[in-house]
Amino acid sequence: MAVMFEGAEVILPDGIETVSVRVENGHITGLDGAVDGAKRVDARGLILAPALVDIHGDAFERQLMPRPNVFFPLDVALLETDRQLAANGIATAYHALTLSWEPGLRSVEHGTRILDRLAALEPRLAVENRLQLRWETFCFEAQPLIERALAGAQTPSVAFNDHTSMAMLDPAIPLQERPFDLVADYPAIDLARTAATGKFEKRAARSGIDARAYIRLLGEMWERRPQVAGAIASVGTRARAHAAPMLSHDDTQIETRDFYRGHGARISEFPMNDRVALAARGAGDWIVFGAPNVVRGGSHIGSPSAADMVSRGLCDILASDYYYPAMLGAVAQMRAENRAPLHALWKTISTNPARASGLTDRGEIAPGKRADLVLIDWPEGGAPAPVLTLSAGRIAHAARGFGL
Repeated sequence: MAVMFEGAEVILPDGIETVSVRVENGHITGLDGAVDGAKRVDARGLILAPALVDIHGDAFERQLMPRPNVFFPLDVALLETDRQLAANGIATAYHALTLSWEPGLRSVEHGTRILDRLAALEPRLAVENRLQLRWETFCFEAQPLIERALAGAQTPSVAFNDHTSMAMLDPAIPLQERPFDLVADYPAIDLARTAATGKFEKRAARSGIDARAYIRLLGEMWERRPQVAGAIASVGTRARAHAAPMLSHDDTQIETRDFYRGHGARISEFPMNDRVALAARGAGDWIVFGAPNVVRGGSHIGSPSAADMVSRGLCDILASDYYYPAMLGAVAQMRAENRAPLHALWKTISTNPARASGLTDRGEIAPGKRADLVLIDWPEGGAPAPVLTLSAGRIAHAARGFGL
C-alpha cells in the first residue's frame, strides 16, 4: 500500500519544508508528487523526520538484568527493548553488547546467547536491532564470537574498549588524562593494596562474584597485557575484511586515537577531552558523544559537554548511550538553546550515525531512501513525542490513531 503524508513540516537534508512525502514498498518514492492512489495521511501540525539511528546504546541491559544478578528471559527483554526503540522513534539501533572477561551480564557466554536470540527474533522485531560488539581488548576468548557475528546477515560494528586498563589506573591520575593504554610505564594500582578499599564492589556485583574473586580475576587479566596489541590487530583485520564500522571508546590521548585509526577505527566514541576531539576532527574521523550528556547538562564523569562540542563542530553523532529517550531530548534541548537549526541538529541522531555506520540507504528523507520515518507531535515549548514510527515502511509504533 502506498501512503502519502500531507501537511507535515518535513526535515530535509538542507532545511525544513511543508511538502508531501510518498511511501511505497518500504521506500520514499517522491516529494510533492501526485497522490496516484496512495492513502492520504493528514499530518498537519506535526513534524516528519528521518527515523533515529542509534550508534551505541546499552539501555537494553536494564531489561536483561534490572537489578544486580537478577536476569529475565532473553526473549522478554529483547522484545521489550525493541518496543522502547520504536516508541522513541529509533528505527536502527546498535546494541552495545559488551564482550568481557567478566562473568555474568557482560560475559562472552551471555553475549553468545543474545546474538542467537536476536537472530531468532528478527522476524518479530519492529525495528532493525543490530549489534555493536563492544569488545574488551583483554578478552581474547571473544574472538571466535566476533568472527561469527561479522559473518552474519547484519554486519555489526566493532568497538575497541579497554576498561581493564581503566580499572587499573592509579587514582591519582584523572580518568580523562590517563595515558595511552599500551604504554610501557602505565601507572597501575597495586591490587594487593586495593582489596580492602571497596573499589570494585559494583563491578563484582554486576559479575555475580564477590570483590576478592573479582580482583583475583582482574589480576590474571592484567598479566595478558603484553599480548593485547596483537589481539587488537587481529580483530581489526577481521573487521576490515567484513567492512564493519569500527569505533574506539573513551579515547584520552591523541596517540590512542592514532593507534585505533591505524587499525581502521574511524569513529571516536566519547573522546574524553578537547585535544582528542580536535585531533579526530583534523583527521576526518566521526565523533560521538552521549545524548544524556546534553539532556543532563554535562557528563556524569567529567568529560566534555556534548552540547558545547556540537556547537564547536566537534560532535557529529549523539548516541542514546544508556537512555533511549535522550536522543530526541538532546535535540529538543539544543533547539531551544538555538545552538543550530533543527535540520542540522537532526543529522546528529539520524543522517550522521547512518553514514558513519555505512548505512547509506537511510538517515534522510529523499526519493529512493528507506522509509525509516518518525512523525512527531512537538508543540512549541514542549517535549517531542513520536506518534508514528516506520521501519522500512512498516509500522513499528503508532499512537493517537496513526495506525494508517
